[in-house]
Amino acid sequence: MCHIYASTNPDRYECVTKSVRLQGKVTSVRLENEFWEVLDQLAYDQQLSTGQFITKLYNEVLLSKGEVSNLTSLLRVACIVHLQLCAKPAARFA
Repeated sequence: MCHIYASTNPDRYECVTKSVRLQGKVTSVRLENEFWEVLDQLAYDQQLSTGQFITKLYNEVLLSKGEVSNLTSLLRVACIVHLQLCAKPAARFA
Protein backbone atom coordinates (compact mmCIF):
# COMPACT_ATOMS: atom_id res chain seq x y z
CA MET A 1 0.00 0.00 0.00
CA CYS A 2 2.73 2.51 0.85
CA HIS A 3 4.20 2.05 -2.64
CA ILE A 4 1.14 3.80 -4.07
CA TYR A 5 1.92 6.88 -2.00
CA ALA A 6 5.69 6.61 -2.12
CA SER A 7 5.66 6.54 -5.92
CA THR A 8 3.74 9.83 -6.15
CA ASN A 9 5.28 12.32 -8.55
CA PRO A 10 7.20 14.86 -6.42
CA ASP A 11 5.70 17.71 -8.46
CA ARG A 12 2.37 16.96 -6.79
CA TYR A 13 3.71 17.71 -3.30
CA GLU A 14 6.08 20.52 -4.22
CA CYS A 15 5.11 23.66 -2.33
CA VAL A 16 4.28 26.87 -4.12
CA THR A 17 3.68 30.26 -2.52
CA LYS A 18 1.03 32.53 -3.99
CA SER A 19 -0.19 35.95 -2.93
CA VAL A 20 -3.82 36.66 -2.13
CA ARG A 21 -5.47 39.95 -1.17
CA LEU A 22 -7.68 39.57 1.90
CA GLN A 23 -9.53 42.60 3.18
CA GLY A 24 -7.14 44.96 1.40
CA LYS A 25 -3.97 43.26 2.65
CA VAL A 26 -1.75 40.98 0.60
CA THR A 27 -0.92 37.69 2.29
CA SER A 28 1.15 34.76 1.12
CA VAL A 29 -0.21 31.23 1.09
CA ARG A 30 2.13 28.25 0.74
CA LEU A 31 0.49 25.02 -0.38
CA GLU A 32 1.40 21.88 -2.25
CA ASN A 33 0.59 21.85 -5.98
CA GLU A 34 -2.05 19.19 -5.39
CA PHE A 35 -4.03 21.57 -3.16
CA TRP A 36 -3.63 24.46 -5.61
CA GLU A 37 -5.13 22.25 -8.33
CA VAL A 38 -8.16 21.44 -6.17
CA LEU A 39 -8.61 25.11 -5.27
CA ASP A 40 -8.34 26.06 -8.95
CA GLN A 41 -11.11 23.56 -9.75
CA LEU A 42 -13.31 24.76 -6.88
CA ALA A 43 -12.90 28.34 -8.09
CA TYR A 44 -13.59 27.39 -11.70
CA ASP A 45 -16.76 25.54 -10.68
CA GLN A 46 -18.01 28.74 -9.03
CA GLN A 47 -16.89 30.95 -11.94
CA LEU A 48 -14.33 32.72 -9.77
CA SER A 49 -10.60 33.15 -9.92
CA THR A 50 -8.70 31.17 -7.31
CA GLY A 51 -7.95 34.39 -5.45
CA GLN A 52 -11.62 35.36 -5.48
CA PHE A 53 -12.60 31.92 -4.20
CA ILE A 54 -10.09 32.09 -1.35
CA THR A 55 -11.28 35.59 -0.45
CA LYS A 56 -14.93 34.46 -0.48
CA LEU A 57 -14.15 31.44 1.72
CA TYR A 58 -12.09 33.58 4.10
CA ASN A 59 -14.88 36.15 4.43
CA GLU A 60 -17.54 33.48 5.00
CA VAL A 61 -15.47 31.90 7.78
CA LEU A 62 -14.93 35.33 9.35
CA LEU A 63 -18.69 35.90 9.35
CA SER A 64 -19.53 32.52 10.84
CA LYS A 65 -16.58 31.97 13.21
CA GLY A 66 -15.23 35.47 13.84
CA GLU A 67 -11.66 34.59 12.86
CA VAL A 68 -9.50 32.50 10.59
CA SER A 69 -6.72 31.25 12.81
CA ASN A 70 -4.83 29.35 10.08
CA LEU A 71 -5.69 30.14 6.47
CA THR A 72 -3.42 27.47 5.00
CA SER A 73 -4.99 24.75 7.14
CA LEU A 74 -8.46 26.02 6.27
CA LEU A 75 -7.65 25.73 2.57
CA ARG A 76 -6.23 22.21 2.92
CA VAL A 77 -9.29 21.05 4.87
CA ALA A 78 -11.64 22.71 2.36
CA CYS A 79 -9.92 20.73 -0.41
CA ILE A 80 -10.25 17.46 1.50
CA VAL A 81 -13.91 18.11 2.33
CA HIS A 82 -14.55 18.84 -1.34
CA LEU A 83 -12.84 15.60 -2.42
CA GLN A 84 -14.78 13.62 0.20
CA LEU A 85 -18.08 15.10 -0.98
CA CYS A 86 -17.20 14.23 -4.58
CA ALA A 87 -16.35 10.66 -3.60
CA LYS A 88 -19.55 10.00 -1.62
CA PRO A 89 -21.90 9.45 -4.60
CA ALA A 90 -19.48 6.92 -6.12
CA ALA A 91 -19.20 5.07 -2.81
CA ARG A 92 -22.98 4.49 -2.69
CA PHE A 93 -22.89 2.50 -5.92
CA ALA A 94 -19.86 0.38 -5.05
